[in-house]
Amino acid sequence: MTFQDHFSRQAEIYLKARPTYPDELFEYLAGISPSRQLCWDCATGNGQAAISLSPYFEKVIATDGSGKQIQNAMVRTNIEYKIATAEESGLQDHSVDLITVATAAHWFEHDRFYKEAQRVSKANGILAVWAYSEAIINPEMDALMAWFMYDFLEKYWPEGRWYVRNSYTTLPFPFTPIKTPDFVCKMNWTKAHWIDYIKSWSSYNNYLAQHKSDPLEMLLPRLNPLWNTDEIKPITWKLHLKCTKLNID
Repeated sequence: MTFQDHFSRQAEIYLKARPTYPDELFEYLAGISPSRQLCWDCATGNGQAAISLSPYFEKVIATDGSGKQIQNAMVRTNIEYKIATAEESGLQDHSVDLITVATAAHWFEHDRFYKEAQRVSKANGILAVWAYSEAIINPEMDALMAWFMYDFLEKYWPEGRWYVRNSYTTLPFPFTPIKTPDFVCKMNWTKAHWIDYIKSWSSYNNYLAQHKSDPLEMLLPRLNPLWNTDEIKPITWKLHLKCTKLNID
């Protein structure tokens, strides 16, 4: 299996357009880690989760298979960015306290990644994978976006995206899960930011590449009456978190 690169094309817009994760998530994960020496943020993308983890750990190693994403990553003195796949991290055996995968585990070759996670994890190290799925705005917008995402763009989503559609309930996870609190992403966005968010989707870019036309031409006539140009809407995404303890001693 080769690295599934669905985001290099839109790496720059991905950096500014995606929702950020709540601080409470990272505080919780640091709190259940065996120590706070080293965190591996796997499939870091632009470093969004790595940045939020950096205050809690002495060092964060953030890896991604996409060099373009790494080039656009946010810099901190205690974050080391590396180009590496989830299945072959290059990290030392039993060196990592916390392994995080933010909205990316659905693209992995799962058996190989979990073997790699166990190799690099310390005794009682924590593995946490999560994703967000559909945004919640209001009933009219939610219905419109459900049509656009899963009727109009259905065949343009890569196969792994359906783990997200199922709220990670079907994601392979051969471990005893830890019961965790519920977390959500909350943002207040303009319509322009929402459109940039859509442009960061793999399905949007796959449609654009295949048809040489913008799928937003089908959405905007329905979206514009529901969202004024200067209006700021509150948006919520539920996080679907799977968490476990590795190499239990």
